[in-house]
Order: sequence, then structure tokens, then C-alpha cells
Amino acid sequence: MPTLQGSYFLLHAWSIDVPRPSPSTARPHWANPLHFQRRDLLRAVLFGSAAGLAACGGGGNNVGTLPAPIDHDRPVTSTDRRVKVSTAPEVSLQVRDWQRPGGTDASAPVIVLLAGLGGNARCFDSLAPALVAAGAASRVVAVSRRGYGLSDKPLPVKSATQHYEVDTLVDDLAALCDALGLTRVVLGGHSIAGNELTRFASRFPDHVRGLVYLDTTFDYTKDADTGGEDPPMNRRLDEPAPTPDDGRSMKAAVAYLRRKSKSWWPALEANLHDALDELADGSVRPNTPDAVETAMDTAAHRFSPDYRVVRAPALVVTALPLDQRDLFPWLERPLDAQTGKDAADFLRIFRRVRRADADRLVAALDTPHRLTLDHCNHTDFFMEREAEVVRAIQSMRWA
Repeated sequence: MPTLQGSYFLLHAWSIDVPRPSPSTARPHWANPLHFQRRDLLRAVLFGSAAGLAACGGGGNNVGTLPAPIDHDRPVTSTDRRVKVSTAPEVSLQVRDWQRPGGTDASAPVIVLLAGLGGNARCFDSLAPALVAAGAASRVVAVSRRGYGLSDKPLPVKSATQHYEVDTLVDDLAALCDALGLTRVVLGGHSIAGNELTRFASRFPDHVRGLVYLDTTFDYTKDADTGGEDPPMNRRLDEPAPTPDDGRSMKAAVAYLRRKSKSWWPALEANLHDALDELADGSVRPNTPDAVETAMDTAAHRFSPDYRVVRAPALVVTALPLDQRDLFPWLERPLDAQTGKDAADFLRIFRRVRRADADRLVAALDTPHRLTLDHCNHTDFFMEREAEVVRAIQSMRWA
């Protein structure tokens, strides 16, 4: 079941952290990376999981309709890089660097994009080139933070969160910008990456032209505003658990996630491929160790951002589900009366929580720049509603 406050990439997003009974059976290990949906929203299982928004219904051929292409007279190309950001321990990050061949528009900003928890650089395979093609950016650098995708994954040893504290992630980002010669950038972050945006802007204000908060959470250490209501605890709202057969091949893993998703996008599939290792027998397993995932999740939820020191222009983008299919696309219809009521109540509380949280973020940043997208999902709104997100970023006047 989605939770209400935080926001993971593929469903790990809003976690109200309500107490819940433990599942009767343990989830197969291979599926861990696919469940961004655990306690922070719907993190989107991954890689595209559960709640994708699109015109088509859930299950079967639920392939999202690609956004209309943005006109441009020259192609946008990507370069894959590994950039060393730390020596103790040795850490290099996976980077996808999007530019037009033959030079860049010096008047447009360089945008650096950070994925949500569990996501990696490939989730921006559509948004990044669209930003360059539209002239909203001269260059877009999409980053897989340490622990995810094809980036290095040092294990915590001295403490449960060692190597994954927010300041360590910000150090990585600063080292990456230095290595790529990026002196002033616009930072965009999805979901839990909002922590890194705010902290980077605090520590390195002269390097920041602006900030784009992509459905992030105001403060994971604060209680969510549920209006005094407790979300219903109906286990039928839980997404379907994977079986061992769902991890027997990459094709099976993709099929499993598509069955749970309202839409399926090429960027989500690319993200999934970079999040799983294929073994000799063809089966798959997550390439992020459990200890790393726990360290990232724990460190992020202990961090309380200080927005008072942020001086850069900021754009806040909020994604709100409008109906039950946006939030629970795996539910088979028709629903029994109790499950239908519980799903409706959960959706209503969820929307209240996310609206109130976005209001707090806008107020803390003291920004007039806000885009609220209704009838969409935390996981893939910047894919389905790509054109609107691009226009909002393009309309900003950066420092």
C-alpha cells in the first residue's frame, strides 16, 4: 500500500509512516529495487511501477503515449560518462550528458538532474533531451547518485548511514560539477533529491543559478497534515507482491512491473535495466545492496532542510493523483464496497497531504513559481506531462 509522505522514485514517495502489520511472507530479494513504493510513496516501484499516469488503463498493453515531440532543427545527443568524485572510498558516478552536437547556447543554463530514491540517470532519458531541444537548457547532465544505477556502491561500515548522509551526496555533486567544469548550474531533483538541492544551494550558493523541485517533500522529519484522519489499512490496496518467477529474467521483471503500472515508458524500462544485474542463468537481482538502500533511506528521512538560506530562484512542481487508477493502478475492478471506500478515502487524504506539503515548501522557499499537475502520478509525471514541465522550466528567469 502506498504510504503518505515522503516520495520515492518509483513509488517511494509519500510516507506518512503509519504503523502497518508486517507482510506474512518476505518479498523476494530480487524485487527490492523494484519496490520504490514502499514507505515513502509510492516510490514507484521502480522503475516505473505503479502509478504511471497515462491515458490507457492498467495491465496488459499499458504503454504510455509518448509526449508530442518538441520541434528542433538539430538533434540532441547523449554521452555516457563515469566521473570520479571520491577517493576514500573510491566512488565514480554514472552520468548521461545531453547536448546538441557542435556547441551549446551560452544563454541557456546547464541543468543537472538527480533522480528520486531508487532511481538513476536513465529515468531522465526523455526529459533531458526535451529540455535541450526546447532551448530550456544548453546542456543537461543526468546523474545516478552513489549506490544506484551504474554508480559505485560503497557499503556502510562504521554506521548505518555511512557514505550516504546528505552532506556526502552533496560533496559528490560538487566534485562532479568541478570535474565537468560546471561553475553555475540549475539543479533539478525528483522526490527525495529535494534534500540534496536544498543542501547544495546552502553550501555552494555561488554555484547555483536556480532550483527545480520535482514533486519533492518539504521535510521528511515533520508530520504530514492528514487533517486528523488515519489512512485506511486495507491490505487489498497493497500492490501485488512479485513471485520468484517474476525475477527469472529481465523480460519477466519488466512484465511484472508493467502489470502493476498504469503506463510504461521507455525511460522507466531503461531505469530498470540499469538497476538490475543479469546473472549467468538469466535471472535478475537488484544491483543496490540492501545495506545501501537502508542507509540512503534512513539518512534522507533524518535530514531536516533549512530553506532560510536558499537564495536562488526556485520552481516547485507538484504531481497529484486525481482518481484511484492514478494511485492504485493494479487494483482489479470492480472493487468490493469496502475496498472502494478505502481507496477513495486514501486518495482524498493523500491529496490533502501532498497539497499541504507543497504549500509548506513554496512558503519556505518564498517563491511565486509553482506548477501543479493534476491527474498524474509521482513516479512518471515528468514523462507523461513532459511538455508542461519543460515549459515551466523554460519560463523561469534564473540568476
